[in-house]
Amino acid sequence: MADAPKKIVLAYSGGLDTSVILHWLIERYGAEVVAYCADVGQGEELDGLDAKARASGASRCVVKDLREEFVRDFVFPMLRANAIYEGDYLLGTSIARPCIQKGMMELVAEEGADAIAHGATGKGNDQVRFELTAMAMEPSIQVIAPWRTWDLKSRSDCIAYCERHGIAVEATAEKPYSMDANALHISYEGGILEDPWREPDPAMFRWTVDPAAAPDTPDYVVIRYEAGNPVAVDGQELTPHALLTHLNERGARHGVGRLDIVENRFVGMKSRGIYETPGGTILHKAHRALESITLDREVMRIRDGLVPEYATLVYRGFWYAPEREMLQAMVDATQEDVTGEVRMKLFKGYSSVAGRRSERTLYDEQTVTFEADDVYHQGDATGFIRLNALRLRLRALRDRR
Repeated sequence: MADAPKKIVLAYSGGLDTSVILHWLIERYGAEVVAYCADVGQGEELDGLDAKARASGASRCVVKDLREEFVRDFVFPMLRANAIYEGDYLLGTSIARPCIQKGMMELVAEEGADAIAHGATGKGNDQVRFELTAMAMEPSIQVIAPWRTWDLKSRSDCIAYCERHGIAVEATAEKPYSMDANALHISYEGGILEDPWREPDPAMFRWTVDPAAAPDTPDYVVIRYEAGNPVAVDGQELTPHALLTHLNERGARHGVGRLDIVENRFVGMKSRGIYETPGGTILHKAHRALESITLDREVMRIRDGLVPEYATLVYRGFWYAPEREMLQAMVDATQEDVTGEVRMKLFKGYSSVAGRRSERTLYDEQTVTFEADDVYHQGDATGFIRLNALRLRLRALRDRR
């Protein structure tokens, strides 16, 4: 059995669960607890967290601004890979977890802590994502996951715990769903959304307007890419976080990026989720469009065959695993020529490609034209087709015999 921890870094939000966990850790282990909060663009009010954490017993509270790092070092590499989980999900929650946990483990090293704690439940993916990252960075770290060990089973149990111990929390009636936000997306799940037949309430959406109520005039946006990364919008160079935020705002005004799916969690159950990913949806489609004129056909075919594997690794929390790093190196090698511009049309919930151009293009109008040309000899196709048909003809001849 592991020794009782002396200093614990807790992933802290200031909400009911983590306020209870903070007090419970001190009560259970008698350890010093440092509260940690990562700003990955969730837009939550972070002021006052230090005072709140100290009131619950924390020695201090550290808020790390990881917004730029999150988009540059996590979101953009994933977008370079065109990663989509199970054909739909743009992995907004999944990709934030290794960034958050990396910041936490850096704080663990600074503080000389010997344990971490989090408020993820035993049913979800986040417990896996947090702990895999933690162990990849510090193999000997002790992990405390109260929801898997304590005797509190519900929100009402947590409220009662606060009342018994004088913990000041703004305990309200249980929300009809759970929400998680960062610079890439907002997700909604649980509560009333657990019925996959039930349509979400239109008032639930925080970012995007209802596509039916979106402007009747489309918005055109030109995105400049260099080596697979978006660097400018409409001629204005922007930092990664500023660029994604700008596209979130543009896309949200036109209802772009809403998604309602049932996905397969890593732990084995199916889960229904509603997502808003306006900027990510635009960037994903724009990147694919630019690749269509800059990537070699066979390079694209082989890379695309590995995208589901890459996406699954991100979803399951293996960002710091050697297989994800190997796939990333391969993906990045394909991106050297993915430079140019894509014009996207935003209209009534859709983002569609309106144009693409590149100084590294493989698209040749003289070759592809239906008009007369001097570069392609159509008679060459006869031998090409016969050679490709050879194995098919041989099989048919065998079967006739």
